[in-house]
Amino acid sequence: MEPEVIRDKEAMRRWSRAMRSQGKTIGLVPTMGYLHDGHLSLVRQSLTLADVTVVSIYVNPGQFSPTEDLSTYPSDFSGDLVKLAALSGGKVVVFNPRNLYDYGGGERKKVNNGGGGRVVSCVEEGGGLGHETWIRVERLEKGLCGKSRPVFFRGVATIVTKLFNIVEPDVAVFGKKDYQQWRIIQRMVRDLDFGIEIVGSDIAREKDGLAMSSRNVRLSDEERQRALSISRSLAMAKASVAKGQTSCTELKGMIIQQLVGSDGRVDYVEIVDQETLEGVEEIKSGVVICVAAWFGTVRLIDNIEIDISL
Repeated sequence: MEPEVIRDKEAMRRWSRAMRSQGKTIGLVPTMGYLHDGHLSLVRQSLTLADVTVVSIYVNPGQFSPTEDLSTYPSDFSGDLVKLAALSGGKVVVFNPRNLYDYGGGERKKVNNGGGGRVVSCVEEGGGLGHETWIRVERLEKGLCGKSRPVFFRGVATIVTKLFNIVEPDVAVFGKKDYQQWRIIQRMVRDLDFGIEIVGSDIAREKDGLAMSSRNVRLSDEERQRALSISRSLAMAKASVAKGQTSCTELKGMIIQQLVGSDGRVDYVEIVDQETLEGVEEIKSGVVICVAAWFGTVRLIDNIEIDISL
């Protein structure tokens, strides 16, 4: 049987509070839909950590700038429900709101950018109904994906906060493929005293090593083969560290060479501290190597953690 679908945020709150009144714990897995095995692994993990799990399916306009791929983000809601039905056992519900930035009763007004070059999201560009509160994790959001996507993490932190306030979970599970996002949510929860456990789940990969992503469907066969250079170069870098290479300049150069050699367009290759996300020059403790690169019109991200103490 397909999971129950809740579309109204007040109905979602009532459901969560009813579960809590029965003594049940609640897990949350935030997604934007077009579910793959990576998403389903997060749901399975949540089901081991809580009595019931809410899977949110909501493509968040607040994390897309007007020039990004909001309009082409893949969607298959009926297929998502079929996939969730196969593992729910009655313990999964889906929260699928129409618009979490529509507060009703107001006239849509497009934001006046004032010609000052202010970066806005699709919420402001599309004419929201008065939304003007945003959550920022100021230091952690600046590097990596934050450099080329300046509204992204503001939008992510805000929508996750809204979901936390609506669903009221005990635990929330995030994939480590979006490593910076996971760390930002951890920091936000700590700083704002949310009583929610944040769990990071290891990257789910295809059999050939490509990190699972909803955007993979937009790759041509040729682009997909070339995109394998991301996971392969990360594995090569980790093997080099195991053999004693600790120079981040050398390691980043090796990865960039592999990506460019596969006709990838590099957004960034960075080696950063796992906790602070600050760049390091030499590996002396736990780091994560983070990559973002374009293959065709598709931007892919991936990373690999290296736990070492020299």
